[in-house]
Amino acid sequence: MPDAASNGMRLNADFDERVVIRPEDYDWVPSPAPGVTRMMLDRIGDEVARATSLVRYDANSAFPRHVHGGGEEFLVLQGVFADEDGRYGVGSYIRNPIGTAHTPSIGPEGALIFVKLHQFSKADSEQKVIDTSQGEWQPGLVKGLSVMPLHTYENENVALVKWAPDTQFNSHSHWGGEEIFVIEGNFYDEHGSYPAGSWLRNPHGSRHQPCTKEDGALIFVKTGHLPEV
Repeated sequence: MPDAASNGMRLNADFDERVVIRPEDYDWVPSPAPGVTRMMLDRIGDEVARATSLVRYDANSAFPRHVHGGGEEFLVLQGVFADEDGRYGVGSYIRNPIGTAHTPSIGPEGALIFVKLHQFSKADSEQKVIDTSQGEWQPGLVKGLSVMPLHTYENENVALVKWAPDTQFNSHSHWGGEEIFVIEGNFYDEHGSYPAGSWLRNPHGSRHQPCTKEDGALIFVKTGHLPEV
């Protein structure tokens, strides 16, 4: 865990606990930059932090140049994210490894991103830009599932998973934890229902049996990555 996580704010900082945040739970707070607001999902640290957040950029907003001291990973959910290296539309998955830097500058479309900071292994130095709208889907483990792998390093695996309507997955345990953001549709398990915009963090050793109903779902999934407590 990065040095920045040793003090400051602690939000959903116990990785042994299951956490569910749905859209009705959102509480947007200002960032240091005008026109940029955050919905904090978990956080250990203050402005420099191990953090998982939704970040909303108003049209024609910007964020100061910053260095990714612990790496940055994000998925564009709405609008167009832009920096000095390019423009990234909906479905773009970006990994900026430790030591990289950029200056976000957003155009008239605005942007909403799901972003994770200070969560890279030090040796994970691969920079990635993936346009998932052009990516290839692979068959999942059960009928009705399609998977688009995005990143794998050591125990960490990141993917998009597309669920057809009325798909049932096997009951399974989460070795190293599991994190889910619901992008489209509705996702379910025996613990509840999770509409688009929901974020779930299931701890190491937890277990569930997910499914979809008549509308299916598209989810972002990361497994095996939660730190030891």
